[in-house]
Parts: sequence; structure tokens; C-alpha cells
Amino acid sequence: MKRPTGKDRIVADKRNFDQPPKNPKKTPRKPSRRGRSSRSRGGNVMTRGITGLILLVWRVLWGSVWRLTATMVAILAAATFYFYTTLPEPSALFDGRARGSVTMLDTEGRVFAWRGETFGMVSADKIAPVLKNAVVATEDKRFYRHLGVDPQGIASAVKINLSEGRGALQGNGGSTITQQVAKLLCLGESFDPTRWKSESEYEAECRQTSIWRKVKEVPYALAMEAKYSKQDILNIYMNRSYLGAGARGFEAAAKRYFDKSASEVTPSEAAMLAGLLKAPSYFAPTSNLGRAQDRATVILGLMHDQGYLDDKQYADAKAHPAVLSKAAAARAGGYFADWVMESGPGFLTSETTEDVTIKTTFDQRIQRAAERALQRVFDEKVAKGSTAQAAVVVMSPDGAVRAMIGGRDNTVSGTFNRATQAMRQTGSSFKPFVYAAALDQGYGPSDLILDAPLTINVRGSGPWSPQNYTRRYHGEVTLTNALAQSLNTATIRLQEIVGRDAVRRVAQDFGFAHDLASGPSLGLGVSESTLLNMTGAYAGIRNGGTAVRPYGLVELRIKGDDQPLVGQSGGMGQRVISQKAAGELIGMMEQVIKHGSGGRAKLGNRPVAGKTGTTSSYRDAWFIGFTGQYVTGVWLGNDDNKPLKGVTGGGLPAEIWQAVMSEIHDGLPVESLGNFVFDASGAVPHVVSSDGEDGSTDPLAAALSQALGQSQPAPGGGAPTPDGTAQPAPSGGRVLPDPGVQTDGAPPSFPAETTSTDDMGGDSELTPDDPLTQALRGIQGVFQQ
Repeated sequence: MKRPTGKDRIVADKRNFDQPPKNPKKTPRKPSRRGRSSRSRGGNVMTRGITGLILLVWRVLWGSVWRLTATMVAILAAATFYFYTTLPEPSALFDGRARGSVTMLDTEGRVFAWRGETFGMVSADKIAPVLKNAVVATEDKRFYRHLGVDPQGIASAVKINLSEGRGALQGNGGSTITQQVAKLLCLGESFDPTRWKSESEYEAECRQTSIWRKVKEVPYALAMEAKYSKQDILNIYMNRSYLGAGARGFEAAAKRYFDKSASEVTPSEAAMLAGLLKAPSYFAPTSNLGRAQDRATVILGLMHDQGYLDDKQYADAKAHPAVLSKAAAARAGGYFADWVMESGPGFLTSETTEDVTIKTTFDQRIQRAAERALQRVFDEKVAKGSTAQAAVVVMSPDGAVRAMIGGRDNTVSGTFNRATQAMRQTGSSFKPFVYAAALDQGYGPSDLILDAPLTINVRGSGPWSPQNYTRRYHGEVTLTNALAQSLNTATIRLQEIVGRDAVRRVAQDFGFAHDLASGPSLGLGVSESTLLNMTGAYAGIRNGGTAVRPYGLVELRIKGDDQPLVGQSGGMGQRVISQKAAGELIGMMEQVIKHGSGGRAKLGNRPVAGKTGTTSSYRDAWFIGFTGQYVTGVWLGNDDNKPLKGVTGGGLPAEIWQAVMSEIHDGLPVESLGNFVFDASGAVPHVVSSDGEDGSTDPLAAALSQALGQSQPAPGGGAPTPDGTAQPAPSGGRVLPDPGVQTDGAPPSFPAETTSTDDMGGDSELTPDDPLTQALRGIQGVFQQ
């Protein structure tokens, strides 16, 4: 190989050696941890320690949080899925009542009362849009934007509660409509009578607000949002919500308060209904209309602010607030409805599981007239602050009850009904039964009875001496005048002549209470009865002597059924006294009002008949009477049985009766009480029968004459004496013998009178020795018609 020449070598050398090789730039080395100063090394350890600790805690927390969150989300998803699978179709959730309702109709088929929770299912397309908007504006303005739970709303509610000094969950709950539906559905739990004693206890538990129940509401609400549309959820809410006065759902409430469907309500009515959701009983317009209207004004403002009402609609709704329908405003018939519920079969009334409709005998016109009249008399004649109570019953002669007032407050229901539940002594209003028994045995209205001091020795109790109210006596008086003037001693003498058993039978058969006194004070009304039964007994007299059973229920049927399940329960029954005797008694009772103690009950030229009644110490005051169309009873007294201040049956009760009857007869034709012939003195010498024949041919009188071995007594004849001859009477009637009652058979005596009219116990059977009474007792059963 050829070696390079010098020149070549130089070149080569230049290439290789003329420029020194460039050394690579060395990167300065960081001082090692060991090379750091002791001060620098201590600060770094602390900083790195704290940083490491923070990173460790963060990693632990982050790991726990996301794991816990994932677990909670999984649980929430599982719970939501579970509830999702259990939810039925929306329509199955509209009616959640365990019991049905009772709707009552008056004589014209109009609704006047409800019992239980009325319900009217309505679909979303049948609800007025303004009503749905009112509910959303009031309860959940973000309803259409959330997924069932509204955190913003909950936070706002908690803030309000805390700012007002309440607990976080007390007061405003921040629940969405969906959550409220979950609560209404009790989170899917149905009423179980083995777990809850009553529906109210079940609902109270479902309404409890606690953290745990709030937590459980979340998956249920999410499940509903997943399965149902917003309209379905809103529809369930509007069908199940309780809105006061026994109305469940907006359809039932619209009919209850406004007598119209939920599809027909106006903005002001919609606002009032929506306002009930907060506190149904408190804001119910039947409880306080003004308060309900104020609440509705607030709702209208929310609807306007949220764009559901424009300025014109808002102003119009505020200018025309919602008012109650006539039926709702009247609130008539509460006591009557309670009585019908009690008298009907429980499984179809108070305990029904079906919706029931009852057609009744109730007449709203008569009820309102009676209420106006009673209120007017109390306003004008009764001192302010008086605690006296009153009851009124109006019925037809066949026992159909047309109106009922069970107390001075007619705006309530479910309270004590003094017309049907108060058992009170009847006083002199019982006396017509004594005279009915006498007339049925053949005695006449113009027969004479002695009105004088009387003492009866009651076995085991001693002497008993009734007194007249005026403390004056009139000697021999006709039976008509004895009844018209309500003479006590004459009535007791007549009772002892005809026999207490006969009086007791007549009273019981006419419908009076069966627990009647056995002593001589029976005829003065010491026994107790209700106003309803007493009015029914007088109706039996008015209709000619046939007993009636007061009734209010005409027919009962399940809602939607064509055939009734229950028909009329009550009405006319068996004859108690003869038609002749009833006619004579009616004529005598007319004189009570024309010339006797009931003068304040006159109704102009309209024929009326009746009887006053006042009990011992003025504890009870009665007036019961009738016209051709109606029989009405009035009672006045104190609930605690304290005496009234100088009130007698011929006073305030007669005035109340007159006011009530004047109102209810306004516009009605004048009807007579029967074909009775009166003489100038007002006595009833004879009765014209239905076929126009004189009552002197009555078979009862003929049988009586035959039994006595005499010719039939004509009006104006005398009473038979013990030897069989007639004793002349000053006024043309028979003179009834003084029974001379003594339990030990001693001759009668007339010691100083006592004021007691109470039953002294024991018994004192009549032992007459005159042939008239003996014959009557022997053939009494033959004379019944």
C-alpha cells in the first residue's frame, strides 16, 4: 500500500489535528441528597411529609367517595327498578279509598249532602287546563323540568324553615308533585286492617315527615317518572288529593263547592281549589269563604307571575272571586243526613265499600224556611248569650220527614242531634194520648169532666196531688176545654177513668217511647221521648188514627246501578184509634190554638191543631201541631237540663212553630183538617163521616149503647148514674163520674195540693164501680177499628 506523501500527510493532519476536538457540554449535576445542608434537608422532609399525607388522605377519601357513590347509585337504581316493576297502570291509582261514599238526593233529585269521601274520577283531558296550571303554579313550578326530585326546591325549603326558626324538615318540605304522589300512594303500601286500626291511622303514618321517608320517596318518585308521563302523574295527584268537606279529588271538590265539573271551572274557582291543597279543612270555602277567597288571590298571583294568566285574565279573576253553589252555601240538611245514615243499614251507609246514592224525603225549601224562621225568633225574642237549644222536625202526615233542625248551629254535621237523640220529658204534649184513649172508648168531646183538687194515694209512695198551671180550678168542663186549657187535674181524672193501660197502649202504638211511666203522673208527660217520635205520633193523629214510622230514606242504590237495593223504610202502619175518635181529637186540638194555651200558633185563616207542653221546673218546652199539609214539632231546652227562664210551650215554642209553619206554607193552598162539624161553643158534638153520614151512627157508639142496655146516646145526653139513669149535663154532654181513686179503697179526699208532678213509683189501678166504665173495659177490644 502506498504511503501518503508529505503533502497528503499534511492535509490529513489538518483534518485530524489542526482543530482540537470539541468537548461535549457537560450538564451540571444536581447535588445529591447527601450533599444538601442539614437545614435544607429538614424543610424538604416536612413539606414532603405533609404533602404525602394530604395525598394519602385524598386518595383514601376519593376511593371511598366514589365507591360509596357507586354503591348508593347501585342501591338507588335497584330500588327504582323494584318500584318500577310494582307500579300498576295509572288509572288503577286514581281511587285509593278503602271505603265508599254516600250521596244524598232531595225530593227533586238534587244533591244536598255527602257522607264519607266522595270521589269523581276524571281523566287528564277532562280537567280544565287552567285548573292544572293552578296546581302546578302552587305546588311545583318546575314540575315539567325535573325528574321527580328537585334539589333546588328542597334546598330552598330547608333555608326557609331554618330562617323561620323551624327544623329543616318542618313546614315547607320542598317536595315535588311526584313526591307528593308517592306520599299519597304511601310508597305502594295498601291499607291493611291487621296492621292499622283505621284508615285515619294508616293515612297519618303515610303523611309522616322524616328523613327516612324522604329518602324512600326518592326512588319511588324516580320510578314513577320513568314509568308514567307527567300528565299521568299530575292526573293521579288531582284525583287522589283530599280537598276538604269529604271531597277526594278535584272533580268531587268542584261538584261539592261549585256544582260543576272540573272541566268547567273558571280561573278564580281553579285558584280556590288549588289553594285547598295546603290545608284542606282550614281553607275549605264551606268553613270560611272569606279565608278561601284570600288564599285563592295568592294563587292567582302565582299563576300570573308564572305566565299562566295574562294581565286581563288576572284582573278579571281577582274582580270576580269564586263563590259557593246554592246547595253548598246553604249547607242544609246536616242533621237530617246524619239521621238517615244512622237509620239505614250500616254496611250500605257508614261502612259501605261502594259509592252509594240515597234518595230521601228531604225538601231543601222547607229546610231553609225552617232555619230562617228559627233564627229570626232567636234574634228577636231570645236574650243574647242564651245557651238554650232548639230542635224542629217537619214531616208529612204519612211520616215522611221533610226538614230537621237538631240544634241552633245548622252548619255542622256529626254532632248531637237534639231532634233524634235527646230523650226529654214531654209534659202536657203527652195529653192528647189520654184524650185519644177516651174518645176511642166512646167518650165525646162535649162530655164533662171535673176539674178540681185531686189526690191519689200511690202504693208505696203516699199521696200525690197534681196541680193546674194557674193554680185555679174550673169545676165541670168539657173534654174539649180541658184539653184546650191543658188542665192537669181533669186530665188525670180522665186517665184514671179510661185506664192507664189504655193510655199507655195508645201512646206506644202511635210511636211514643215504650218505656212509659206506670204511675198516675203518666198523663202529665213524665215519660221521655224524642221530638222525632213525638212528631210522628202527632202525624198519626193527623192522618186519621193510623200509626206512622218517621222515615227519610226512599231508596238506596249502588252508584251506577239501575235497581235500588233498599226501598222505603217507614210510613203508615196499623190503625191505633178509630177514624171517628181521631176526627174528634183533631177538632179538640184545634180549640187548643183557637181558644186555649196555643193561641200564639195561629196561622190566620188556615186551620191548625196542636198542643203545648211544659215540664216540671220549665226544663222542657214543646209545641207540636199540624195543618192539612204538614206536621211540625218544636222543642226548646238546655242541654244540661237546667230550667228555662219562664218559657212555656205556649210561649217561644209556639212562636217558633208559627214562624216555621208560616214560612213553609207560603204559597200553599189552604186545606181543612177534616169534615168536622162544630157548634157555637167550639165543642165537637158529632163528626161527618167520609160518606157524608152523621157520626151518630158510628158502630162504636152503637156497640157501647148495646153493652149498656140503652139506646145509642145522642150528643147532649147525660152520663149514666150507678142505677142506669142518665145524669143531665149543664152543657149538653155526659158528666163523667169522679173516679175517687184510692189504692186502699178508702173514700176519696182532697188534702192540700203538692207541686210534684213526678212519677212517685208504684201503681194505682182504677177500680170504678160505674157501669159505663165497666162496660168499656169489658168490650174495649170490640170497639177497635
